[in-house]
Order: sequence, then C-alpha cells, then structure tokens
Amino acid sequence: QVKLVESGGGSVQAGGSLRLSCAVSGYTYSSSCMGWFRQGTGKEREEVAVIAYDGRTSYVDSVKGRFTISQDNAKNTLYLQMNSLRPEDTALYYCAARRLRIGSWSDWNLYNYWGQGTQVTVSS
Repeated sequence: QVKLVESGGGSVQAGGSLRLSCAVSGYTYSSSCMGWFRQGTGKEREEVAVIAYDGRTSYVDSVKGRFTISQDNAKNTLYLQMNSLRPEDTALYYCAARRLRIGSWSDWNLYNYWGQGTQVTVSS
C-alpha cells in the first residue's frame, strides 16, 4: 500500500524559505514520477514541480529558479526546497505519485497516490 506523508509547511514572510518533505512508503521511484502540487483558496490544483524516474525535472514557470525538487532514495523521501517565497505561493501543498509514465506530468488527474497536504502561508 502506497503512503505519502508531507511535512514542513508553515508560515513565513515574503522572501523566506521552507523545505517540504514527503515520506514515501510502498512506492518505487523507478515506476514513473512524483511531484508536488498545490491548491490555493478558490484556485485550481496546479503542478509545482515533478521529478521523473530518470531524474528529469519539471517546474511551473512561476517557481522556476526559486524551488527545487529532489529525492533521497536511501531515506525514501521527496523534498521541495522553496526559496524567495511570495504571497502568491500560499497554498495547500500535496505530494503525489503515479503509476504510468505516459501522459502529461503536470496533469494532476493522472496521479494515483496523494498525501494529506501541508499548508504554506506567505505573508507580505
């Protein structure tokens, strides 16, 4: 059974940093890809960053150069380092994993497994 548990969210001021962690069990990184998604109040869920089975990464334009996705296979943990945070980054952040390699990485509908989410709040 796949289980994803996020941690590391919190409240910071604009310009600050946070590192999100996702403890992974029951899932093989080589299967497909994993990613971080977010959903702000009244907004649709969107891709933040994805890392594929071969190490390739993808980021939504708004976080490029500020966020970094990585994984530690030994610790079975997925990370999202977030720097230079902005108020518009405020959202509930989810860790997700998928079984299939085909299809758009950014389509959250194609992800099979989800964590419970961790809140990130950035004040101006």
